[in-house]
Amino acid sequence: MTTERTNAAGQPVHSLTDRTSLVVSAHDAGKIFREKKTSVTALCSLSLDVPAGSMTAFVGPDGAGKTTFLRMICGLLAPTSGTLLVLGLNVADHAAEIQSRISYMPQRFGLYEDLSVMENMNLYADLHGIPGPARKERFARLLDMTDLARFTARPAGKLSGGMKQKLALACTLVRSPELLLLDEPSVGVDPLSRRELWAIITKMVQEEHLSVIVSTAYMDEAERCDNVVVMHEGSILAQGSPEELRKLTQGLCHATSVPVGMKARHLQAWLLDQPSLIMDAVPEGSHVRFVLPPEHGRNGIPQELISPCSGNIHLKVEDCTGVTPRLEDSFMFLLRHRQASAESSGAEEKILSPSQDTTIPDALPDVKTAPFSPRTEDGQQNSKEAVIEVRDLVRKFGSFTAVASTSFSVYRGEVFGLLGPNGAGKTTTFRMLCGLLPATSGYLRVAGENLRTAAAQARTRVGYVSQKFSLYGNLSVLENLHFFGGVYGIGPFALRRRIREVLEEFDLTGHEHDISGAMPGGFKQRLSMAVGMLHKPEILFLDEPTSGIDPLARRVFWRRITTLSDEGTTIIITTHFMEEAEYCDRMLIQDAGQVLALGTPDDVRRQGGSAPTMEEAFIHIVESSRAARAAAKEGA
Repeated sequence: MTTERTNAAGQPVHSLTDRTSLVVSAHDAGKIFREKKTSVTALCSLSLDVPAGSMTAFVGPDGAGKTTFLRMICGLLAPTSGTLLVLGLNVADHAAEIQSRISYMPQRFGLYEDLSVMENMNLYADLHGIPGPARKERFARLLDMTDLARFTARPAGKLSGGMKQKLALACTLVRSPELLLLDEPSVGVDPLSRRELWAIITKMVQEEHLSVIVSTAYMDEAERCDNVVVMHEGSILAQGSPEELRKLTQGLCHATSVPVGMKARHLQAWLLDQPSLIMDAVPEGSHVRFVLPPEHGRNGIPQELISPCSGNIHLKVEDCTGVTPRLEDSFMFLLRHRQASAESSGAEEKILSPSQDTTIPDALPDVKTAPFSPRTEDGQQNSKEAVIEVRDLVRKFGSFTAVASTSFSVYRGEVFGLLGPNGAGKTTTFRMLCGLLPATSGYLRVAGENLRTAAAQARTRVGYVSQKFSLYGNLSVLENLHFFGGVYGIGPFALRRRIREVLEEFDLTGHEHDISGAMPGGFKQRLSMAVGMLHKPEILFLDEPTSGIDPLARRVFWRRITTLSDEGTTIIITTHFMEEAEYCDRMLIQDAGQVLALGTPDDVRRQGGSAPTMEEAFIHIVESSRAARAAAKEGA
């Protein structure tokens, strides 16, 4: 029995009742990790079927079990209970045979950085037993699709982040597998590289009729797939096509313009601080998009949001418009529903499907942050006191110029974004601002200190959260906090008090004795933030802090950033999530070491051709600059 639905390759997708067309079939599959006297349930009674010839996305918060399930599918882990069939074979009995027929790209793919691009590809071809004659055509095709043909002799360690991910994908595809597993393939790469990665994946699906299962933190990537599975705490909350899941929030999604004199993130914070009325809110251009619970959504905007109930803030009905639901809206809807059900009843929530009743309890959990107190435009964060001054900043590595004559200022309490493609020079700029890398030339003043003469003094007044987890993985949460508190010179009594404060502020209470290296990514990010804020720095540097973090965790993260900014902390952040640029007061976009745009989100969107989204504006600005440089080079 078949249906009329087709996959991304235009091939027919068989009905789930046709067992012969399934690449994965799980029935009550569970996984428990046991260590010493403790046990952790990673997956609990998971049942689902994945049809052949389709693209299936797994989405969910950190610790949902996505990576564990992918590792079970590829035979690296065996189920503790239930059954799991892959390509018709039981993984418990045929792991080696399954691995010979599939390809798996984990989050941290094992490229050999001292080997060249071609040497890496040959190594993986050797591991898969691909004969020499078969490699020439395959390699040529993969190198052409990934645009790596010009770099075959370059060591993998010298590639940009986006190019490394494309090489990892090419190595994964040195053979044509029956099933391709991708665990967050685009994490840590810029929008341009992400678009290129998905173009490669889509082309391979179309040409080789691949079956693909992908885990992703990007909801727009999940929307490209035929099927989406939403996971939480080892269980499935919902599954269906993107269209079916979007119907969960049909009629519940609205957008409102941001009042004059208010920042979008402040309006978002006010909305999120009313959890019984608002399920989700996120800045979107000059508006804030929000999702209502069904009991309110069916009757229009709640009166409590229209009437002034928090200072002078309230919504005007004429400024609110209904908007088309997105997959991310339904994702947040499902997670909030699960949280509310768990808090109100303590009972295990049943799996939801789009056809089931989705009425949500009135009481929804609030984000654990300090109460929101709106500020006006003449507040502390806009006092125009420059805490970072950059003039004609240059950084060279030998004959290569990574940053060329960059100039800008950042003001106290401001949220300032440093954006750019992989290899654009933003990380180099970032490290110079932190005092971790000396400038070749130019003027750089941070927290009142000239970094050429007083870098050590400046570092005592800043906090830094690196892109990669840089704490001690073999130490517990508490041990890391005690160690870095000593490094910052905080006295024993003050440190104990401060540790209690950051444990509560970053929701780490109860995890004090967890080994930090074994925690999910979201917990690691919160611990890094807690360490960075131990000494209450004036300036906080955040290098891609939300890379690989799901939308729910990003909402919580930015709610905290809003609070810190309102308290006077200056935030400098790099990110590849372009929608996060909407939270910034101003941003700088650079490429090839040069500044392409500098201004407010509205300024940048206008420069990007009045693009409807920040990601489209970013791509327009970068591609226009590259085209102009290419034309100038040809004309020279």
